[in-house]
Amino acid sequence: MIVYEVNLEIDAALRDAYLPWLQAHVAEMLRFDGFAAATIEHVVDPAPAAGRFALCVRYRVRDQACLDDYFARHSARMREDGIARFGDGFSATRRVLMPIADN
Repeated sequence: MIVYEVNLEIDAALRDAYLPWLQAHVAEMLRFDGFAAATIEHVVDPAPAAGRFALCVRYRVRDQACLDDYFARHSARMREDGIARFGDGFSATRRVLMPIADN
């Protein structure tokens, strides 16, 4: 399993609209091949900028091939949905984390 991590900073005024949308977005992500689980966490440290709140979504993905398929076929649409709804009221950064093999 690998981890696909999305870090979000959202305007506090959007909180009541953003959280339910994010939960539905994550549920849709979990329907893609290889996306096995996800967690949504509040980021406590480092603290977000004033007037914003921060979240981290961590998806557990079966393998790189499944993640590559998501990037090639679905990521643009999934990202555009958030931008269409919330514009510049949020920002996102992403990371892919691979486990270190046991020796």
